[in-house]
Amino acid sequence: MKKLKHLFGCSLLALAVLAQPTAAADPVKPIHFGDITWESGSLITEVLRLIVEKGYGLPTDTLPGSTVSLEAALAKDDIQVIGEEWAGRSPAWVKAENEGKVFGLGDTVKGATEGWWVPEFVIKGDAARGIKPLAPDLKSVADLPRYKDVFRDPEDPSRGRFLNSPTGWTSEIVNSQKLKAYKLTDSFVNFRTGSGAALDAEVASSIRRGKPVLFYYWSPTPLLGRFKLVKLEEPPFNADAWKTLSDAKNPNPIGTRSMPARLAIGVSAPFKAQYPQLVSVFEKVDLPIDLLNGILGDMSEKRTPPRQVAEAFLKDHPDVWQQWVPADVAAKVKGAL
Repeated sequence: MKKLKHLFGCSLLALAVLAQPTAAADPVKPIHFGDITWESGSLITEVLRLIVEKGYGLPTDTLPGSTVSLEAALAKDDIQVIGEEWAGRSPAWVKAENEGKVFGLGDTVKGATEGWWVPEFVIKGDAARGIKPLAPDLKSVADLPRYKDVFRDPEDPSRGRFLNSPTGWTSEIVNSQKLKAYKLTDSFVNFRTGSGAALDAEVASSIRRGKPVLFYYWSPTPLLGRFKLVKLEEPPFNADAWKTLSDAKNPNPIGTRSMPARLAIGVSAPFKAQYPQLVSVFEKVDLPIDLLNGILGDMSEKRTPPRQVAEAFLKDHPDVWQQWVPADVAAKVKGAL
């Protein structure tokens, strides 16, 4: 009898083990998003993650890296999503896209731009602040050599200072090549900021103090929503010239304004095949640039974490994001918030 009880107990135990959910033994792997360091990229990433997590019940996380390293990781499927990809700009992206390893989904922020900027008061002055025009005839990059003293570098007073992107960004390569193409290396220091936040802080601080500053920047960003800036003219876009700018090893870069921006959501080929429901959402993402610049400006001023701002965006602007997702998914996201 004891033997029968023992056998019966073992059978029940075996059945219990077999009845355990397979998810416990084989959990769903999180979708890896690139941890973008600039404000718009961080915000868009968190908006997408919230929709994926709350609307579709899929886990996500973020992995850090520079623009260049994240694009390489996407091509290898080490990460699956880059929330703000300036599609077609870097040789690495173009190569991976041509090979079918990565895809740029949607046209997420129309009207995005980038270039070299100065505060408006540098050219026009600001009577209310007692600032006189320091470079009244500054219109294009070709005018910069004669105004190098206006942007004097504190560590090398014989030259001006140009604030470049952080090392590791595609734009840092392009800007460094532009300095050579425009023959500005003798008159300007190529100063690379440590991070996107450091670039933002340096520019904002200079503007608030009424100090002239020459810098690379882009939109959507908080800065363009908060200050009056002037974008310097460059030669018309030329695709062949652009190739010489995006190639750091090219010894003879040719000047041209940057490639017309197309912001997309970058995904890996395996992700595109595995998650067609998310691909359908990502293809519809459309963020009005004026609304985005305003939100980013407020986020920067108050130093609010991107995740918190993304939650507020989903609560306050359902008219925008509900157009991207099916009704049942929208209801789940709203319920989770």
